[in-house]
Amino acid sequence: MTNAPVFDQTFASTFEQLLVWRRDVRRFKTDPLDVASVKHLIELACLAPSVGNAQPWRFVNVESPARRAVVRSSFERCNHDALSDFRGERAKLYAQLKLSGLDDAPVHIAVFCDRETPLGHGLGRKTMAETLDYSVVAAIHNFWLAARMVGIGVGWVSIIDPVEVTQALEVPETWHLVAYLCVGYPVEEHDQPELARLGWQQREAPESFILER
Repeated sequence: MTNAPVFDQTFASTFEQLLVWRRDVRRFKTDPLDVASVKHLIELACLAPSVGNAQPWRFVNVESPARRAVVRSSFERCNHDALSDFRGERAKLYAQLKLSGLDDAPVHIAVFCDRETPLGHGLGRKTMAETLDYSVVAAIHNFWLAARMVGIGVGWVSIIDPVEVTQALEVPETWHLVAYLCVGYPVEEHDQPELARLGWQQREAPESFILER
């Protein structure tokens, strides 16, 4: 047995700041990222917990301009469709939002869940199969925090057609798209979500999400 590290109050305070300053970045510098740095972020992401130790996360570095163009086209179409769901001032505000960093982010990473992975031997997911996807989300959050720790920003693009993007990336049929991430150095830093700053949706008090039974 090895000795466990001691996380003192200084570390706790710094970790809290990391959580506060983790942002969903949309505005990126075009400066390239070091390949080794991105690889290390993925290695840290893979330290996430996973159901049955199945490690179902799969990372696809999307470098092909043609494949990126498919993703960009999918976003444009889906974003236009989403705009039609709103009316009045809410529609006007939606149209002004910057909802992706696809054009400027130097790194694009599609994160998939291999829903047929033999790893883990099915432990823990017979009754809640979705825990495989949740495991991938945990890995993404690791990636996000690790990136912020070294000054790299991450933006999660969800306004895309997952089927179209999956086909464009030509991955195995058992892989399910969980996230499409834009990664790069942010143009600006904030400790508040952009959607809160622009008046789309404010944060609620944590107490409003807690029930006692």
